[in-house]
Amino acid sequence: MIDFGFTVSPSSRLDLDKMDRTSFNALAKIEPDVLKCMACGSCTASCTAAQFEPTSLRQAILLLQRAQVEQALNLLKGCMLCGKCTMVCPRGINTRHLIISIQKIYGK
Repeated sequence: MIDFGFTVSPSSRLDLDKMDRTSFNALAKIEPDVLKCMACGSCTASCTAAQFEPTSLRQAILLLQRAQVEQALNLLKGCMLCGKCTMVCPRGINTRHLIISIQKIYGK
């Protein structure tokens, strides 16, 4: 057997059909703006806190849709709720209220 100097890593594939989306659906019921997000990244680009700590509402929403709650909450930990992201959102999402709702629903 020839050694080419690399190994095959295990798959990191997510089976979205097996994800528990009940908490995300509860969030969407309380805060329907979460479904309006088109993941443009304007919020992340304008974020003051992102210079100092990894903060991204866009990625957090995606992680919540994939039921990866802990990683999503870590991305929102550095948010200072300054409101810059609300001002630049092309969909007019109240991002401050959305972040507070996420923290309320997911209990941190």
